[in-house]
Amino acid sequence: MTAPLLGLDAAEVRVAGRTILGPIDLRVDPGEHWVMLGPNGAGKTTLLSLAGAWRQPSSGTVSVLGERLGATDVRVLRRRIGHVSHAVAERLRPALSALDVVLTGKASVLETWWQELTDEDRSRARDALEAAGCGAMIARAIGTLSLGERQRVLIARALFGGHPLLLFDEPAAGLDLPAREQLLLAMAATAREGAGTTLLATHHLEEIPPTATHAALLRDGRLVQAGMVEDVLTDGPLSDCYGVAVVVERRSGRWWARAR
Repeated sequence: MTAPLLGLDAAEVRVAGRTILGPIDLRVDPGEHWVMLGPNGAGKTTLLSLAGAWRQPSSGTVSVLGERLGATDVRVLRRRIGHVSHAVAERLRPALSALDVVLTGKASVLETWWQELTDEDRSRARDALEAAGCGAMIARAIGTLSLGERQRVLIARALFGGHPLLLFDEPAAGLDLPAREQLLLAMAATAREGAGTTLLATHHLEEIPPTATHAALLRDGRLVQAGMVEDVLTDGPLSDCYGVAVVVERRSGRWWARAR
């Protein structure tokens, strides 16, 4: 069996003596598109922080892109991982154009002058913006864009970087319905472009793109269930995850849930 792209083996994260995640066993293979679901405090963001090499496990082992955390230079490892989150957007200089924001994704940096760029890079960056539905925003400053527009530019940034692992931390949070749907179209396009393995953390089933292949349900830092998306996103596991009886529906590749 080949090595997983992301592997957690009895991984735990403890803060101030309290376990906030784990122990968790999870395997993510190349080409899979995972969604992480669960209530507030379930551990979704903590799990993504392990996957992004921003946090070390307190015990157990975590391997990312073939590198074991604690035995590799995470500064180098992070350059191979794309991130789409509000935290990334807030760290970018507001005056950067959408095109320059995408170009920073080449090595997952915050300014274009930290890397060597070619005309081919700029052409690919424009193509990535077009693919994310941001072609009209190329010259606009990131600080002037709406929340939904910024999130789509960040998707273009991740797509441009050609990273084997892309992490989406509640990218639709705070978006209205049109902006959310545009974002999901961009995420689905990213998956169909073969842009790598993706992990999405969200609270809501309606924010899951139709390209999702696997799902993991978390509650109180523990895995409730993980596996193929059609096996996990069913009434029983989701009711256990959220602590309320729910009915799950799927139409045209999209998911919904409501209280029973």
